[in-house]
Amino acid sequence: MIKKAVQQIMIGSVCKTEENTLNVLNSIKSAGYDSIELNGFMIKPTPFIVRVLTKAAGMPTGSAGKFDWKSLVKKSGLEVCSIHEDLGSIENDIDSVINEAHSFNTKNIVVTGMYRFAYNDKNEVKKLVQRLNKAGEELKKNDINLLYHNHNVEFVHFDNQQSEYLQNCPYSLLINETNEEYVNFEFDSYWACDAGVNPLDIIDILSSRMRCYHITDRGSRLSSASITPIIKNDSMELGCGNMNIASLIEKAKSCNTEAIILESHKNWIDKNPVKSLELSAKYLNSKI
Repeated sequence: MIKKAVQQIMIGSVCKTEENTLNVLNSIKSAGYDSIELNGFMIKPTPFIVRVLTKAAGMPTGSAGKFDWKSLVKKSGLEVCSIHEDLGSIENDIDSVINEAHSFNTKNIVVTGMYRFAYNDKNEVKKLVQRLNKAGEELKKNDINLLYHNHNVEFVHFDNQQSEYLQNCPYSLLINETNEEYVNFEFDSYWACDAGVNPLDIIDILSSRMRCYHITDRGSRLSSASITPIIKNDSMELGCGNMNIASLIEKAKSCNTEAIILESHKNWIDKNPVKSLELSAKYLNSKI
């Protein structure tokens, strides 16, 4: 059975104490999720600048790094489907990453994209392919899978050149030139859609290499009269937006994806991430 999970970043703003964090995790479990996806920078103390940058990006981490996440996850009854780590941490201290994965009983480490990276430079992306293959090979020796998580930037055209659909872009190169024995994918359909790509096409291409699937809906929430006839798109609870979520879930199931992981950073109903994930769970539970 495919796992239903929540990305830890969703709950960062409401994890004020260990006691209230356990209540949040219990709410996730009660809503019907069986797993959580953790972030390396949220389960251990991190530099101040990291916390500032994540908050500025709309992803507050709260005080999470001070908590005993092993105990909290165990008490809640949730599993850990995967852990997000940056590639530099994997390369510089792979033993710690391996030990972390084993301690949380997960086999999936996810690279979450590269910070300040020239994705439109083909040579730089080719170097990234080599780094991913090397890191994935080392993790595989310890029975851990390396997955790559996309955003929208992987779908830019190299050197801003004209190109056919899904050609001459970083994501195609990452798929075609990484070694599938060592590198697979955690596909995020929201960011593909944001880049103007049909996410169903990407899932067809990835097929069994899509080990995990990040999901959120995309649309607009209007609470009062708009000044103009245009309103801003943002993430939405599942079934409340305009993405073909039902077909995406069915496609993910047909690929034997291990986990469908909910993630949205903001624009939550009533500005409450717990209410938001509970509403999305109702939709997700009806499809899985």
